[in-house]
Amino acid sequence: MIEIQDLTKYYNDFCAVDHINLSVRPGEILGLLGPNGAGKTTTLRMLTGYFKPTSGQISVKDLHMPEHTLKIK
Repeated sequence: MIEIQDLTKYYNDFCAVDHINLSVRPGEILGLLGPNGAGKTTTLRMLTGYFKPTSGQISVKDLHMPEHTLKIK
């Protein structure tokens, strides 16, 4: 299961992702839809460990990022 709680990403004063919360259970398919600049790519980069969130928590199978990013990969 993927859990995201209050995920936020700032670039200086610009808020690219603002307090996202979601859960994805095994077998579910997730699609991120929105206009250009909505934070879709930034969210995926945080989920893959490429970007570190400004605040919030990402966990995969009860392993928290960024502490367990290598185990999650």
